[in-house]
Amino acid sequence: MMEEATHVMESIDPPKDLPDPDISSNGIQVLERRYLRRDGDSGEVIETPRQLFWRVATCVAAAEALYVQDDPEHTVTIARDFYNLMAMRIFLPNSPCLMNAGREMGMLSACFVLPVEDSIDGIFESVRATALIQKAGGGTGFSFSRLRPRGDRVSSSGGTTEGPLSFIQVFSQATEAIQQGAFRRGANMGMLRVDHPDVMDFITFKDDRTRLTNYNISVSVTDKFIDDLKQDSGQIHHVQNPRTKEWFPLGKLDEERNFMGEHWTVGEIWDKIIDHAWSSGEPGVVFIDRINARNPIKNVGMIEATNPCGEQPLHPWDSCNLGSINLGLMVEGAGSEAKFDWDVYKSVIQTSTRFLDNVIDVNKYPLPQIQNMTRTTRRIGLGVMGFADVLYKLGIPYNSEEGLAFGEKVMKVLNEESHLASEVLAEERGVFPAWEGSDWDAQGVKIRNSYTTTVAPTGTISIIADCSGGIEPMFSLAFNRQVMKDTNGNPTIMKEVNYVFRDAAQEGGYYSDELVDNLIESGTLKGVDEVPSAAQDVFVTAHDITPEWHMRMQAAFQQNCDSSISKTINFPHEATADDVRSIYELAIDLDVKGVTVYRDGCREMQPMALANSDHESTPEGEAPMAKEDEYRELVPVRLPEIMSCLRVRQMTPFGNMHIKVTVDPTTGLEREVFAQLGKGGDVANSDLEAICRMLSLWLRGNGSLERAIGQFSGIGSSLTVPTKDGRIMSLADGLATGLQRYLAAKESHGLRRLLLGGHEVAEVSDEIPMATGRSHLKKTGGYEGAPQNVGGYKLKCPSCTYVLAFQEGCVKCHSCGFSQC
Repeated sequence: MMEEATHVMESIDPPKDLPDPDISSNGIQVLERRYLRRDGDSGEVIETPRQLFWRVATCVAAAEALYVQDDPEHTVTIARDFYNLMAMRIFLPNSPCLMNAGREMGMLSACFVLPVEDSIDGIFESVRATALIQKAGGGTGFSFSRLRPRGDRVSSSGGTTEGPLSFIQVFSQATEAIQQGAFRRGANMGMLRVDHPDVMDFITFKDDRTRLTNYNISVSVTDKFIDDLKQDSGQIHHVQNPRTKEWFPLGKLDEERNFMGEHWTVGEIWDKIIDHAWSSGEPGVVFIDRINARNPIKNVGMIEATNPCGEQPLHPWDSCNLGSINLGLMVEGAGSEAKFDWDVYKSVIQTSTRFLDNVIDVNKYPLPQIQNMTRTTRRIGLGVMGFADVLYKLGIPYNSEEGLAFGEKVMKVLNEESHLASEVLAEERGVFPAWEGSDWDAQGVKIRNSYTTTVAPTGTISIIADCSGGIEPMFSLAFNRQVMKDTNGNPTIMKEVNYVFRDAAQEGGYYSDELVDNLIESGTLKGVDEVPSAAQDVFVTAHDITPEWHMRMQAAFQQNCDSSISKTINFPHEATADDVRSIYELAIDLDVKGVTVYRDGCREMQPMALANSDHESTPEGEAPMAKEDEYRELVPVRLPEIMSCLRVRQMTPFGNMHIKVTVDPTTGLEREVFAQLGKGGDVANSDLEAICRMLSLWLRGNGSLERAIGQFSGIGSSLTVPTKDGRIMSLADGLATGLQRYLAAKESHGLRRLLLGGHEVAEVSDEIPMATGRSHLKKTGGYEGAPQNVGGYKLKCPSCTYVLAFQEGCVKCHSCGFSQC
């Protein structure tokens, strides 16, 4: 029997009596794209979903042998349980676990926080650790509050420091350097305390949207700051030098950083945070003292930072592995007979808690400091997904008191049952090593894990599970789904409708193709006459939820969550800064641990700000522009009928750009530039045509191509894409990069001869990397999760070109399954 059990565990195939995975075609595409094993030479997929889930199940179940020895059959039984949870979409762990379990990399955690000490050695130790973590697919969080402020003395050199913001950029560049070789784009959270002397620079740091495209930033707000704000917002704000521990009033500085004779008040600091959250969605706010007050392991030390999406506060060098239960599958019956099965839910919580605790033991940690801290605290993060699905099934509106009450109960049961499961594990395996001296010790509760619950983003795993993301409302009730490609690579598109709504609409007699088309376009039922008002109230989508209901739902879940909640409070474009202020004040009153807001359209395409200023400057090496009284009309030259052309292929955030540069055969001067986007959409292509028309007019008037490139280059936006030529930050920046490549190619002897000696068309192309990351987010239309619309641009998925959605702080394509958090 023992030999048979060992053979079962070592097999790449699960026992034949286990069911095949219940995964949709879209979920299978996601698994093939990101999770299944590939041949190292050919890159071909060599693993099935069935084998993947067995690989993960057996790897994680192997921890059982550490505690139940000489009984391999027990380990096999647990592996079968784990397989069933994943294959049936009832529970899924975080992406690094699915990717790495049972493989050489072996790093299974998603969240890390690293210390940033006030020394060069300490800073670069963390930079190295960041590279190792992100190479394996983890996300990292940092507090930069220990670093001395800008202008402070450096005793070793006798000079002064540039402060935390300069080092944040060092960490950001490290992420840029490793992300193209990693299977997941690096994500970071940078935090600074509200009482740090550089807090004002930090709040405004991302005014230039080309900065820190792989970073979220949040201000750590203290209880003292909140109290001061409530008592007298006009009092002067005091900050502390982390090196000297000296407190002093925060002075207002001019552009040369000279004191202007006035000090910042507490209210002005708060206003600045709110104004920037309104205008760009950042910085977020984390209530750091609340986090530490509720930290059950204060004996381990103070918490300073969270993971990239903010839901997992961690001690320095600590990590956490996450997993989510699919609530939509906990419902029995349909329609008026539908009931949530609390007993099944509790049973799943028990098994999932064991799964996540096992991960801590089988995990291969990137550094010994992380291994030691993780095994000392034994944090796990069990959460939920499919919340919108379960509300639909039960007929409960998301934005209702009943919806809040149900959400609160779901989280309360999750928290209490996972604690009970952890207590059972403590009886079998012992308490976590830092238990003595903890709040758990003081309460007399012997528990295996210091934390058990978190509501994390479920960007990709919710696509695999075919459910709504986290605790967010649905982004739309219907959408187009890419199901396959023909032999020519053209996608087959099918209309997909939320199955709960479809069944209810068919039963109610108001289902139609026209209704589905309308939902695909608008995303909401509101105002559709043929749909009963009761259905409109239940089947609400992201478009229909006001910010207050978003905030109240977050608070309902936070009441019974050990860690925190990953959720974005979304506003319509027309919302004011005072509307944002009301939500921030509501967040304070509702006692949540943090708040992140996003106003539709707040991240517009905009030029990169000049370092100095409110005035125009002349780029180095260029002559000043002509004054008004020196104006001369530009007279374009006439061009011959036939001209040489060179074609450049360049990746941009809007897809592959094909640039054609025509050259006058008699002079060798560039005279016209034509460009087109393969998958950019009508609006993007029309804007690109307008840019090229003006550029061609400039060139035909004997303008310099180099000067035009100088004007286009560096124009930034929050929609960017990494390429081997560097990060392309906008449509114009992509055009400039392509033209710069053209000029470099022109300098080669063979290419010059081709351009000036005939009428052939030459082509310069390069490998096109895939666009990645939440840097795709820009000006949007609708609430969170709505199809993203950028000043008329619909942000397209880089994989299938369908419209991207923004949910749980993640970019997500509901057509092909592309996702980045």
